[in-house]
Amino acid sequence: MTNPADLDMAKVEQFMHQIIGDLSACTAAVLIRLGDRLGLYRAMADGKPVTSTELAELTGLAERYVREWLHAQAAGGWVSYDPDTATFILPAEHAALVADPDAPTFLLGGFDWIPSFWADADTLEAAFRSGAGIGWHQHDERLFIGTERFFGAGYKMNLVASWLPALDGVVDKLASGGRIADVGCGHGAATLLLAQAFPDAQVHGFDYHDASIAAARSRAADTGLGNVKFETATSADFPGQYDLVCLFDCLHDMGDPVGALRHIRQSLAEDGTLMIVEPMAFDRAEENHHYPLGRMFYSASTMICMPSSLSQPGGLGSGNQLGPARLTELAEQAGFSTVRVATTTPVNLILQARP
Repeated sequence: MTNPADLDMAKVEQFMHQIIGDLSACTAAVLIRLGDRLGLYRAMADGKPVTSTELAELTGLAERYVREWLHAQAAGGWVSYDPDTATFILPAEHAALVADPDAPTFLLGGFDWIPSFWADADTLEAAFRSGAGIGWHQHDERLFIGTERFFGAGYKMNLVASWLPALDGVVDKLASGGRIADVGCGHGAATLLLAQAFPDAQVHGFDYHDASIAAARSRAADTGLGNVKFETATSADFPGQYDLVCLFDCLHDMGDPVGALRHIRQSLAEDGTLMIVEPMAFDRAEENHHYPLGRMFYSASTMICMPSSLSQPGGLGSGNQLGPARLTELAEQAGFSTVRVATTTPVNLILQARP
């Protein structure tokens, strides 16, 4: 045991405040998700001052619960409060991130992960003890919903507007047709964006998870798009030849990423392109020890990404903080002759690889 007399009490107090802050964030996450599910943020999106009674009437909810929820939001800085009028305002700058699930700036999808993490906590504890992997399909279904909602917003903002134009020669080719594969497509958020952006191209989404493919097919049917289809297949056996193959935030989840990349290379046309989208990371681990993004990515990697890789043949267990040098190395091992970082966002690295 540490002798209290040997402690720097200022540092103890500083870390105590950090722990309380983390505990506050954890408890607030439940109310944030409820605010999303119950339409509370959406009802405040116009930026007008509202009392708890008025917001309860707008949403059809119980006023006493709404009042306490509003004060929790004010304490966390998500809404502002005027004590003279007992009214609350959701600032427009905040509303852009939390009020419209269809907006490209929407971030609340990530809060669907929180209940899934807790639901899987016992499974993760057992994996810590055994070293076994945890397949993507073994997680609580709210993980799949949250992944689509969180990453889908970023894809809406960046995929067509900036990522694809950063790839040499790709946009012009797809504008006149071509074939696209989205490997590890999940619920098809990015796949559908590609099909909408390039109506003359044929777009194929592949995922090994049957339930995700079923959800993607349902979403495709709702859009009425005729140039997209979804099939159950792995990254190592999906069929066809393509002008563009996309890996959206999934290469690090694979047990044998080099094997998957070899198959992708064989599936590309002679002048085809592989686009690799991965979580933002630097090449050295210590460079990723930053708050809050690095912490979020390493936490998600521990709970989802690394266990997924460990559960598959090869079991590399890369984790999601690979960095551009390691990603380039994997692609070159698979036989790609040209690999470059095409562009970046605060959240993602985007690489172009060519045979």
